[in-house]
Amino acid sequence: MNTPLGVILAGGLATRMGGGDKGLLTIGKQSLLSHVIDRLNPQVGGLALNANGDPKRFANLNLPILPDTIEGFAGPLAGVLAGLDWAAEQGAESIVTAAADTPFFPRDLAARLMQAAEGQVHPLVLATTPRTSDEALKSGGGKRVNRHPTFGLWPVALRDDLRDALNGGLRKVVLWTDKHNGREALFPADPFDPFFNVNTPDDLARAQELLEQA
Repeated sequence: MNTPLGVILAGGLATRMGGGDKGLLTIGKQSLLSHVIDRLNPQVGGLALNANGDPKRFANLNLPILPDTIEGFAGPLAGVLAGLDWAAEQGAESIVTAAADTPFFPRDLAARLMQAAEGQVHPLVLATTPRTSDEALKSGGGKRVNRHPTFGLWPVALRDDLRDALNGGLRKVVLWTDKHNGREALFPADPFDPFFNVNTPDDLARAQELLEQA
C-alpha cells in the first residue's frame, strides 16, 4: 500500500467551547492544531486541513484548506469526503484522518492502521481503544472497545459511494464503515486514552496537565 496522505478534521462547530476553532486553542504555548500537525505530518505523504469558513485564518499553516462539499455541517464524514477528493487529485490511494482537537494521538497511528488493513481490497480501518470496566457496564456489556471515528484510514476508491451516502442523509460514521466491512486497529490507553479530545474548558485544562505525560 502506498503511503497515505493526511487530513486533519477541523470542520466542526465547537458548540461546547462556545463556538470558534478549537484547534486554535493553546496548550504548552502551541495551538492544539500545531500539536496535531507535529504528530501527523511525519506519518503521511502530504497534509491538508478540512475546515469551513474563511481559510485565511489558517494561512500561517501553509496547508491546503479543504471545505466540506456537503452542505449543512454533515459531520466528520463530510470532512473525510473532502479529504478523499483532494487525495484523488494528488493521485493517492488513501488518507489517514485525525481530529484537530486531539493533541496526543499515537505517533504510529498511520502505520498501525495500515497494518490492520492488510489484505483488504479497499483499506478502511478505524482506531479503537479498550473500554474501561465502567464504560463496559454502562453499555450493557456490549462492545469492549471505543471506536474513534475521526481517526481512520480511508480508501479513495470509495469516495463516490461515500458522497452518495452523505447526499442520502447518512451521518453516522460507523454505519458506513460497517457497510464496507471496515476493520479496527486497537491502541493502548495507558497511562491515558491517546484519543482524548478537547470539548470543554475543563478538557482544555486537563490537556495542559496531560501534555507533561505525552
